[in-house]
Order: sequence, then C-alpha cells, then structure tokens
Amino acid sequence: MKEKLRMRIDKKIIISGIAILSLLSLLSLQLQPDEEVDFVDYIDPTIGNVAPFLVPTYPTTHLPNQMLRTFPVRKDYLSDEIKAFPLHVYMHRNTGLFHLKVAANNKASLRNQSMIIDHDLEKYQPWHFTTFLIEDNIRVSFTPSDKSGIYKIEFPKGEKELMVKGKGKMDVEVMNANTFVLTETIYNEERGVGADTLSMEVYAYMELVDEDAQPVKLKQSSNNTSMLSLTSTTDAPETVYVKYAVSYVSKEQARDNFKRELKGKTFDIVRSQAKKAWQKAINQVKVEGGTTAQKRTFYTSLYRTYERMVDINEYGKYYNIYDGKVYSSNRPYYVDDWVWDTYRATHPLRTILNPEQQGDMVQSYVQMYQHSGWMPTFPQVFGNHMCMNSYHTSSIILDALNKGITNFDHQLAYEGIQKNLTEGTFLPWRQGHKKGYIDDFFLKEGYYPALKLGEKDTIKNVDNFEKRQPVAVTLGISFDFWALGGIAEYLGDVKNSKEYYAYSKNYKNLWNDKLQLFMPKDSEGNWINIDPKNGGGLGYRNYFDENNAWTYAWDVQQDISGLIQLLGGKEKAEQRLDQLFREPLGMRKAAFYVNGANSTGMVGQFSMGNEPSFHIPYLYNHFGVPWKTQKRTRFLLDTWFKDNIFGIPGDEDGGGMTAFVVMTSLGIYPVTPGLPYYDITSPIFEKSSIELKNGRIFEIHAKGSSKEKKYIQQAFLNGEEINEPFIKHDDIMKGGKLELIMGELPNKEWGTDGSRTLTLH
Repeated sequence: MKEKLRMRIDKKIIISGIAILSLLSLLSLQLQPDEEVDFVDYIDPTIGNVAPFLVPTYPTTHLPNQMLRTFPVRKDYLSDEIKAFPLHVYMHRNTGLFHLKVAANNKASLRNQSMIIDHDLEKYQPWHFTTFLIEDNIRVSFTPSDKSGIYKIEFPKGEKELMVKGKGKMDVEVMNANTFVLTETIYNEERGVGADTLSMEVYAYMELVDEDAQPVKLKQSSNNTSMLSLTSTTDAPETVYVKYAVSYVSKEQARDNFKRELKGKTFDIVRSQAKKAWQKAINQVKVEGGTTAQKRTFYTSLYRTYERMVDINEYGKYYNIYDGKVYSSNRPYYVDDWVWDTYRATHPLRTILNPEQQGDMVQSYVQMYQHSGWMPTFPQVFGNHMCMNSYHTSSIILDALNKGITNFDHQLAYEGIQKNLTEGTFLPWRQGHKKGYIDDFFLKEGYYPALKLGEKDTIKNVDNFEKRQPVAVTLGISFDFWALGGIAEYLGDVKNSKEYYAYSKNYKNLWNDKLQLFMPKDSEGNWINIDPKNGGGLGYRNYFDENNAWTYAWDVQQDISGLIQLLGGKEKAEQRLDQLFREPLGMRKAAFYVNGANSTGMVGQFSMGNEPSFHIPYLYNHFGVPWKTQKRTRFLLDTWFKDNIFGIPGDEDGGGMTAFVVMTSLGIYPVTPGLPYYDITSPIFEKSSIELKNGRIFEIHAKGSSKEKKYIQQAFLNGEEINEPFIKHDDIMKGGKLELIMGELPNKEWGTDGSRTLTLH
C-alpha cells in the first residue's frame, strides 16, 4: 500500500515538474528581449490604405530608396477589383507603367476587365506581396530588386492568358518566344522650366520562365504593337515567372540591369535578398516596450520614409530629363521628392540614420540645378513637378550644412537656391519661372499682396485653381530667406546673409494683432475681411494653402521668439496655443470640409492631417511648459495613428507624415529644420536604440513609459542632468544615452529653465 502511494506521489511530482518546465519554457519564449525580434515583421503596408478624404497610402513593394516600386492598381483597399499589376511605378502614388493582367480559361476581354480578389487571401510586405484572383483561381506574387522584379503567376490547369498593356503609348519588340522588350512613353504635363523634353521613354526587358528557369513559350494572340497579349500552348506550365528589369537609359541598359540583378536567381533568392535589405534598414532602430499596435504603427511609418527619394543611377549611368542626355556617374542620383512635405521631418530623420545618403540626395538637387538652371522643389524623373509653394530646398541644404554633412557641393547648392529666391517667382505652382511685379512687391513692401474681395487677378501666371496664396507664401518665403541667410552666413557671405535675414522678418507684416492671426492684406495695405476659419475658397487658397488662418498662425519656425513677442509673451502664447486645440470649428463638419478637405485629423482648430501643423504641439517647449508638449504629442499619436487601414489622418505623401510618427515616437522632433537641435517629448517606448552609421549607438531610455506614465520628471544625457527640452544633433551622433525619468503626473518645473528659442544668429 505504501509502495503504491509512493508511486502515486512520485507520478504527481513528475507531472507537476513537467507542467512547471512547460510553463517556464512558454514564459521564456514570451519574455525574449526585444533585441532578438526581427522588427520588419511589424510592418503592415496596408495601414492607411483607406483615406479620410484625399489620397490613401499604397502597399508599395520595393527596396529602400530604390528605383523599382510597385503595387496593384485599384481604387483603394475597400475595392475587390485589381485593374492591373504594374511592372514599375516611376512616381510616388502613380499608377505606374507596363500594366500586367492575367486570366484563366478563356476569360473574355481581359484588356478591359478587372481581376477580382479576396482580401483575406492577400499578404503585403515591403519585399513581397501575394494575392489570389478568386474568380480565376490564380495566385499572383511579386518580389523586387533595385531596378528589376519578378512576378510569380500560379495558374490553374487549362488555358491561360497574360497581357501587358501600356498606361499610355507602348511599343513591343519580340526577341523570341519568351523574351520581349517593352517601351512606354511618359509625359510631363507639369514639366519644369529648363526641361527640353516634354516626354521620356521607359524601357523594360522581360523574360518568361518556368520553375526550372526554362523558357515558357506562350503564343501571341495579337499583333498589336502597343500591347503584348499571350495565351497558353498545350504544354505551357502552370507556374509562370515574369522576370524583368526597367531602365530610363536604354533598352540595352534594361537588359544589363536584368543580367546584373536577376540572371541565375530564383524568385525565392530575390525575395530573400529583398528581405535582408529591409532588415538592414529597419533593424537600425530597435525599440522595447510599447504595445504591439504601437510597434506596428512605428515600423510601418519607418518603412514609409524609405519610399522616396529613389536612386535612378543604373550601374554608372543616369538619364537626365532636362537635356535628354545620359550621364556617367558612380554616385547615386536621387529623384522623386516633395520638399514642401519632406523638409519638415523626413530629411532631418535621414541626417541621423544615414547622413552620407542625405548628402547624396542634396548633391542630386545640386546636379539638377546644374542641368536645369533652377533648384527643384518637387523633382521627378521627368523633371521638376511645379507643386505647392515656396522654395524649401533651402532648408535641407542648411540642415545638412549645420549637421556637418560635407559630401555635396556647398557653393553650388547656395548658388542654386539663391537664384530661386532672388530671380524666381514666388507664385504657387510656378517654381522656376522668372519673378514679376508681385514678387518685387514682396521684396519691397514685405508681404505678398492679396486681391480685394471680388477683385479678379490680372497676373496671367497665377494658377486658376491654386491662386496667389499670399499669407502662405509670405510665411513660407520668409522661412526660406532665413534658411538662405543661414547658408550665406555659414559660407562667409556676411553681406548677403544680413539682407536675407532681414527678408525673413517679413512674416510680421501680416500679423493682425486684433485677431492674433496672420491675415491677408491688399496692395494698399488694407486688411481683407474674411472668416479666418473658412475664408478663401477651396483649400483656402485665395489666401492660405490647404489650411486656414488658425494653422498658419504658428508657421514661423525660424523665429519662435519673434512669434512669442507678437503673442504678448510666453504666458499668452501658451494660452493661445491651448485655444488652438479647443477652438470649435464654428460650423457643421459637413460645411467645414467643403473648403477644408485637407484639414483632417482635427482637434479643435489643429489639423493633424496636414504638414504645417506638425511642429505646433512642440511649441509648448519654447513657451516654458514642456509638459504640455508631452501631453499633446502622446494624445495625437494615440488618437490619429492606428495600426489599421484607416490609420493615417491625411495625405501621407511618401514619408512626409510618417516621419513625424517615427521621430515623435522616439521622443525627438526637428521643430526648425535647418538647426542642429531637436525638441524632446514623451517617447512611446521604454527603450529605443539607433545604430548610427559611424558605428556608435544612441539610446533613449524611458523606463515605464506608457499611456499612464507619460510625463518627464527628470532627464539625463550620458549621466549628466539636463533641464531643457532640447538635444543637439551632435549629442545624438556621438552616441550615448538620453535617460528620461517618467511619471504619472507632470513635473511642471522640468524644462522651464531651458525654454529658450534656438536661432542661428
């Protein structure tokens, strides 16, 4: 009896021991440190694929800052119809070139039909996507390289069809039964001044192969030279690989790109290489703490910042649209940027993560100035896309100079942006045109004049839709002259720097002290009496641009101390900023969004969904109440940036908005791009580490940081206490540790001594 009892007890102990070991094993898996996580797994390219009003994000598949990009063409995530799979997207959020379509079993009229998908059978990653055409039982997958890509088409048994059609004009050359050369022409309707070519050709070299890399022979079902239409032969395999490379240089270069990147490589090899490229980029920033949702938002945002600019140097050659010539160079040549959006945080982020690459990008601007005679603002492969207002390329030049980036021609960069600001017009969407009367008025009288109510514009060069935007232009050009003054000062041009700094104060001439807003004046100096919340027509463009007077009231990044003076001191500035976040729309939302469709993500009169608002929550740091910056930035991230298809509050603009998410989540932000400082706020994560390209590591520690514990109590930089909510760029690049002690309630004394305004001069 005792023996049986002992056996029962031993058995229970063994079972209990096994259970404990199993539990410990499970816990050890759950408690693995975040450093061992592959952070690319948090990326979800479908975040933001449905937009509140305007343009959604796209699940773009590409390598970081590389030329070949693609995503299925459809209205947005809500649609189950794919119109085409482009071989190449040459411009951010464009529908691309060489549209591929597939069908099975004699699908009628493939040319005009959509391909129907099931959302739950799709998967998108930066390095690979796969979707299933539910009505045809075809799986389509894709993986990219730098200038090339592979589509994997898994057909069912039976007849199959494959078609490539140009978005515009496309020519087809049949090299043999499985090899083709495609040429498509793209047109630049908004070409920049100085470009001698209205159009350019893009080339694609394409081969069809099977699982064993053997040629797939499909028969041409059409002799139409503007469309490639192929149908199956009796012995055609079920899986077909469309392997191709593109070029802006020539057909021969497209074939050379193919040989360099795809020759002898399988789909799986290319996909593995693509994933490694993303791992190298994304895992440069490692985080611990936060929720899974916050990590998904953060790393998807970081991925978005790598969509632009793109390197179009094709192994020693690049095509220049401005003169239609091919140039030899072993240096990257970057295009596709929208500086009005990206100067704010995208370019400053890159000065930390990859300063050499940022220098290459600035040098690309310099080369475009040499090619075209003007410094571009929205450079595309087809030339400068004249868009938005101002010449904010000035900022990325100054930012690079003040952060010690040396690998670009400083003098030519200065010469180029100096020409834009002293010889070019300030009219929106007309960058690169010569200045006229209205621009001289700004230089003489100190502001851009508005039309009187009901007055028609007699300046022929004014865009019919974009209008003059006189307040936005006055503020934007004032900032640009400040940056130009900084460049001049850096390079020792003291005389001109003083003149340019003087122009940077022009913003003050539109300050309406009674309204505490920047408001339009006519050429006689009279105020234009408009509703500051809703005046100015669509996008408020008669006076502002995409945002109303309440947003532009804070658009003085270059002279925050001057803004404080206009507002009557720091205490009144704080109160006015509080009011911004609490001020009602003053009308029904339906009425507000007639004109304010760009002003999404509203909190009071603050618009999280548009770029001129990004720095505004950080102004509390400069007003002596940094705890309010911590409160606001946390709330804005938690409210407007979710990890789902609705998770972007406005036009993301290829990194323009998501760079705000990346930097704010880390707890630092460049309020004044051009200055080598960052504002500090409450980090999302308990620990963040950035592996710098110089071999050092910069860490931000905020133990216990959470929604309930978001306020900074104390701060230490490399063990030394700091009492100001700012950190120098050099302190980051030297490596080290910023330690923030977090608490549930705000420490209203921390950072107040350092609530200074950072200026160049």
